Amino acid sequence: MNVGIIGSGGREHAICFMLNKSKKVSKIYCFPGNAGTSLIAQNVILDPDNFSELEKYCVENDIKMLVVGPEKPLVNGIVNHFKGKSIRVFGPDKISSKLEGSKIFTKKICQKKDIPTSKFKICKSLSETVEYLKDSEFPMVIKADGLASGKGVYICKNFNEAKIASEEIFNGKFGSAEQILVEEFLDGEEMSYFVVTDGKNFKFFGSAQDHKRVGEGDTGKNTGGMGCYSPSRLLNDHLESKIKTKIIEPTLNAINEYGGDYKGFLYVGLMIKDGEPFLIEFNVRMGDPECQTILPTLNTDLMEILISCCDGTLNQLKINFSKSKSICVVLCSKGYPEKFEKKIKIKDLEELKPLENQYIFHAGTLKTKNGIVSNGGRVLNFVSTSDDFLKCRVEAINMIKKLNWKNGYFRGDIGYKVIKI
Repeated sequence: MNVGIIGSGGREHAICFMLNKSKKVSKIYCFPGNAGTSLIAQNVILDPDNFSELEKYCVENDIKMLVVGPEKPLVNGIVNHFKGKSIRVFGPDKISSKLEGSKIFTKKICQKKDIPTSKFKICKSLSETVEYLKDSEFPMVIKADGLASGKGVYICKNFNEAKIASEEIFNGKFGSAEQILVEEFLDGEEMSYFVVTDGKNFKFFGSAQDHKRVGEGDTGKNTGGMGCYSPSRLLNDHLESKIKTKIIEPTLNAINEYGGDYKGFLYVGLMIKDGEPFLIEFNVRMGDPECQTILPTLNTDLMEILISCCDGTLNQLKINFSKSKSICVVLCSKGYPEKFEKKIKIKDLEELKPLENQYIFHAGTLKTKNGIVSNGGRVLNFVSTSDDFLKCRVEAINMIKKLNWKNGYFRGDIGYKVIKI
């Protein structure tokens, strides 16, 4: 079967890498992909948000399945566009994708289904928000309702910070804003929990801990993710049972009641406090760099999983992961997450040969006639799997040092909560 992958990041390269191992896959196309995907697939420069153009290309090239990496095409209704056509799409439909597309939609489901989450207030104007904040306890979390590329969340220490955040959102920093979400700040430890679902059944698809902050010790500005380790140190059978029964099951039931058809990955962002899970957010796709960290530990054919979800036969499939631990360290362009230069050559990258338990997934890269150059803030993902987190981190960092890219930097403490030296 010919398969198309939508997206250009490390997540999409990892998906491409795993699908390339499947005997069920004939050829892979990436829309638009990156320098890494170009080594194992055909990159196609085409606007994936133009569904008609995408459909035409798929028909011409006999692409029978599309795998959607990022959230935007899902929220915009790519699944609905292809419904009833010969091309299957792995991902949730437009109603289901509102779990990520609207934080307020998700909070209303939490309210309706009694799902544990932070206390919240929906405000419909700046003046209403400011009045509410005057009597609020801080810290407080202010969130833009819609998609904001991971940047629409403010943790505010005082009234003045919260007022500025609210003004920025209502003034259109993340697009038109008719309402805003004000949340109680939850104190605990974060965890990412993943499932895959065919609309009726769901199965565990890994746990992880992402490091979002730019600086060591989780300090400084937020980023798209500086690195990640899997599995989460917090996960145990008792906690997992609570996550499934208190959060995932009622959410998927609510989506069915709304008429949605959820087929795809579901990312459950959690805060764990005193052994209890609280929902922070849902993403309607795999996380990045969690995907790059988890997929190398997957033993089951990824294509079989995707097909079973599209066919509604997930309950007949056993998904197996290795017992290995995994760490991903992200190599970024100097200056990220603020201003950084692009088109900087990455010398000797193609000569770097990872061992069997090591992986290099491209993110912000571009293949040119002069070689591979940087094309984003997060450039490369270095992943190692083993039975020891420290060994994983050392091996990932050694690959980065061997590459010796002068325009890059990374966090050297990824996984510090599970690595005691």
